[in-house]
Order: sequence, then structure tokens, then C-alpha cells
Amino acid sequence: MANLKEIRNRITSIKSTMQITSAMKMVSAAKLKKAQDAIVAMRPYSSKLTELLQNLSATLDGDTGGVYSTQREVSKVLIVVITSNRGLCGGFNSSITKEVIKTVKEKYSNVEVDLFAIGKKGGDVLSKQFNIVATRNDIYDDLTFDNVAAVAEKLMSLFAEGTYDKIEVIYNQFKNAATQIPQVEQFLPIKPIEGGDEAAVNSDYIFEPSKEEIVEALIPKSLKTQLYKSIRDSFASEHGARMTAMHKATDNATDLRDELLLTYNKARQAAITNEILEIVGGAEALNN
Repeated sequence: MANLKEIRNRITSIKSTMQITSAMKMVSAAKLKKAQDAIVAMRPYSSKLTELLQNLSATLDGDTGGVYSTQREVSKVLIVVITSNRGLCGGFNSSITKEVIKTVKEKYSNVEVDLFAIGKKGGDVLSKQFNIVATRNDIYDDLTFDNVAAVAEKLMSLFAEGTYDKIEVIYNQFKNAATQIPQVEQFLPIKPIEGGDEAAVNSDYIFEPSKEEIVEALIPKSLKTQLYKSIRDSFASEHGARMTAMHKATDNATDLRDELLLTYNKARQAAITNEILEIVGGAEALNN
């Protein structure tokens, strides 16, 4: 059994760890509330904008619909990987890296694949297996629509120039603090609406000005909004995952501290009993 000093040192160390994990949990909980409100408020707008764009694109031919709607034979793919810059958030980052590897293996094993990393953790891990063409780890320093729009414009340019035939985004979708769902979404070309022309014709829209003018103005805004929503989703998921991970870490540290306190008390009682036995034995020896 370890001596009393060693046990006391371990108890002190665990208490310090508990203070750190508890503080990190409270910080993440505060950030999560703001991030959650932002993504919940944004989803309906983003969803409706994407639906409208798909509907419009379905009624236009490839040339009129613009280069972003053009379906090409896929020979080179760019995957935008959205992770976090920091760890201590459970399986948040590893779930995305696994999803990237799975997607490449199942869908793009016969084509060239490059990665665009948003978030340091994903880039560090995946750079060992894939070619990282660009990173934007600074995006979380000031997560605004304008900053994300600049990234979206870069992706749109790469697709329009023919550098890549398809661009997908892989990120964690926020469900609640304990659940994050890995998502693989097609960014470019614009995914046509399910049901094609028939579904588009049945939609009750009055267009003013023409469909062509609306699509030309709407496509860039929709793509920027889609990417911004994905990063916002990932941002909220990160804080939810970190809050949950730190909560579990605090609980585990509490259990370990309690076990060590019990061990310490047993060791202390054993030491006292030994001292009493030594005293009694010494007294008996003197009496004899």
C-alpha cells in the first residue's frame, strides 16, 4: 500500500484537475448557449434559401443556370473538413477524420482527392494521409459571415475554374450538447432538387425579375450561407462536446478522489493501529 504522503499528493493533484475541468465545463456551457442560439435561428433561413435555389436551378438549362450548376465528370474532388483548433472535446474531431477517410474510401477511391482544412486538429491528423491544399485555422478567431464568405468565394472560384469537379463539406451537425452528427454535404455543383423539373414546376413561385437574374444573384449568397451554417453548426457542436467531455472528466476525477480518500483513511487507520500495538507491546515488555 502506498504511504500516506504519496496518497495525499495524488489527492491534491486530482483536486487541481477537477478545478480545471470544472472551469472548462462552465466556459464551454456559456459559449454553447450563444452558439446554439445562433445556429438554431439560422437554420430555417438557410434551408429555405437552398430550397429556392434548387427549385430555380431545376427549371433552367446548364448554361442559363450558371457554372455552379454544371454537372461534370468527377475526376478531382475537394473536401472541406471542418474541425476545431483545440482538443479536450471528446470524440468531436476524431468522428470527422473517420468520416473523411470513410467517404474517400467508399465514394472517391478512384479519383484524386484534396482537402481544405478549417480547424487545426483535422488538418494535423489528415495531413499524414491526404494532400491539404489550404488551411483556415484563423476563422474561429472572428467567426463572422464576411470572413466565411471569403472562404466560400475561394471554393466557388476553384470550381468555376475547373480545378475541382466536385466540392463537399464534412462537419459535425449540432443536435444537443451530448450529440453531434457527422454530415457530408455537397457544396458544388449545386445539388438539383429531388423530383427534378416536375417538382420545380409544381412550386408556387412568382418570379420578378426573371429566373435567370434571380439565380445569378442568389447562387453566391446561398453558397456563402450554406458554408457559414456548416461552420456555425460545427462551432456549436464543439462547445457541446467539450462541455460534455469536461463534465465526464470532472465526474471521473470526483470518483477517483473519493477512492483515494478511502484508501488514505484506511492507511491512516492502519498506521495508528500499528503505533498503538507498538506502544502496548513496549509497555508489556517493560512490565515483564
